[in-house]
Amino acid sequence: MDPSEESDYYYHENISFNFSYDDYPALCKKEDVRSFAAVFLPIMYTVCLVVGLAGNALVVAVYAYHKRLKTMTDAFLTHLAVADLLLLFTLPFWAADAARGWELGEGVCKIVSACYTVNFTCCMLLLACISLDRYLALARAQGREQRGLLGRFTRRHCCKVCLLVWATAFLLGLPDLILSEVRWMSNRSVCMAVYPPSMARGGKAVLEMLEVLLGFLLPLIIMVVCYCSVGWTLKSLPVESRGKKWKALRVLLIVVGVFVVTQLPYNVLKVYRAMDSAYVLVTHCETSKVLDQAAQVTESLALTHCCLNPILYAFMGSSFKQHMMKVAKKFGERRRRRRRENPAVEEGVEMSFNSHSASQETNTFSI
Repeated sequence: MDPSEESDYYYHENISFNFSYDDYPALCKKEDVRSFAAVFLPIMYTVCLVVGLAGNALVVAVYAYHKRLKTMTDAFLTHLAVADLLLLFTLPFWAADAARGWELGEGVCKIVSACYTVNFTCCMLLLACISLDRYLALARAQGREQRGLLGRFTRRHCCKVCLLVWATAFLLGLPDLILSEVRWMSNRSVCMAVYPPSMARGGKAVLEMLEVLLGFLLPLIIMVVCYCSVGWTLKSLPVESRGKKWKALRVLLIVVGVFVVTQLPYNVLKVYRAMDSAYVLVTHCETSKVLDQAAQVTESLALTHCCLNPILYAFMGSSFKQHMMKVAKKFGERRRRRRRENPAVEEGVEMSFNSHSASQETNTFSI
């Protein structure tokens, strides 16, 4: 939903909240904000869709073709790519909404709104699961036993963990499925969540804070704790492994850094807007306009993580590279049988692929 439309509705519904005529000499008109969104959001959503669709579709295709998922991280990466794809498929609807208004009816509005929230939250929780699995994989490699809940975090529980992640994300998306409606505002139809009067202030703030807690703070804490533990372990490696050690540490820093850079601005703004919906902090039209445009920019930045996930988590992993090489090998064998290529060339290709067979059981964690 276009943030400018939400704010227009907010001011309209809460016009009796101690607002003086000095603060609001007239209703806050936001044609300039909607004009900015009509150009900026379709461009950003199109870029995210094209780039993210290519990377995540390749991840799903490789794992679907290879069929066997050897590690928990492989399974998490598959679910992450599926969640990214489902999230990306909602972007054309929001791009059209920003450019022309909502023209697809209330049923589609509910489904698309819920799908956006569910898959966005699911992506963030799966990133936390990948971080935890990488930490445990390194701990097992060093012979350290984990007790309690972490000790039971094994491959046979992978389906239960993924089911729990999807169920949690669905619960957070349920309010959007129930409350989303199509309203006529500012001379066009808008798809938006319409809260009942009893929860128009406190209820909305609570839901926003839950999304920030489960979709940002919890994954961030797990990532920082797990990757700091991994980094500390790598730091204690022998001197002769210094090159590989620092390369692995750079990967960890990039993963955490990209997560913070893309998600922190958006979630900070969500917290402020949640506080605003509860305590009416914004009382000037120009401030509201700035916040609306900031919401559009930061949310677009947060969506770029869907494009970066395949690069940061799949393409850097040894396991995924092995799967890709096996798929490429099978594809090459089929072409060889069909086209009768040069046997000498084919022998070289065969040797190149078989050179990786000794490490088939390694975890996706490239360290």
